[in-house]
Amino acid sequence: MTDTLKIASWNINSVRFRAAIVERFLQSEAPDVLCLQETKVVDGDFPYAMFHALGYEHIVVHGQRMHHGVAIVSRVPLLEDDRLDWQANGEARHVGVRLAGGLRLENVYIPAGGDIPDRDLNPKFGQKLDFVERMTRWSEGLEGVPTLLVGDFNIAPLECDVWSHRQLLDVVSHTPVEVEALGRMRAANDWVDLGRHFVPPPEPLYTWWSYRAKDWAASNRGRRLDHMWASRDVAERAVAHKAHQDCRGWLKPSDHIPIVTEFVF
Repeated sequence: MTDTLKIASWNINSVRFRAAIVERFLQSEAPDVLCLQETKVVDGDFPYAMFHALGYEHIVVHGQRMHHGVAIVSRVPLLEDDRLDWQANGEARHVGVRLAGGLRLENVYIPAGGDIPDRDLNPKFGQKLDFVERMTRWSEGLEGVPTLLVGDFNIAPLECDVWSHRQLLDVVSHTPVEVEALGRMRAANDWVDLGRHFVPPPEPLYTWWSYRAKDWAASNRGRRLDHMWASRDVAERAVAHKAHQDCRGWLKPSDHIPIVTEFVF
């Protein structure tokens, strides 16, 4: 017997403000599990009732007032949960669970890193690099553990992950030092980048468009900041992957779009 599992990830940029598009997405796409980043709400104010009404009975949240925050909502049971402090300051940027069958699902919101790509001039950039380094050390200990790592990584690693490699080389999210750090993290567990597994380079693939653009679709100055990485055994079960670009054009959109991978176990 085989079971299909559809897992979505979305930086929603305030789950309460954008509740209507979350509901629309869940009704139209019906993922089994939705991982949210930047929920911007304390645990007690999370909109549990909306998710319960849609059939998502299993909810794990790690919230923070007005900033950051991550959550996992699911139609299938969630076992255990953990909250790792890769930022080393208590910010709500990670929540992890285990699904029936042993799959580890880790939901992360890596810091944006400020505007200046220099840790001496910009402490936020240093914090971002240190965050990725802690995740790299964690990745090294995952051998033999079926794991799916999802979320807003705030790094677009490939030239075809940004609208202009040349113009963004000195812009935080695509600088060589960030790309190299993310590459070390990927190598630490031989992660499979599912987005690029299904949409191979050099085809452009974006998940984020700035609010500053007058017409985001016409200019299409996007970046691929949102990712799904799987351990090799989990990647072998992936059968489809989609970045839902249409959601960027919905009413009161997030600047990120949801990404969805379907697995067969």
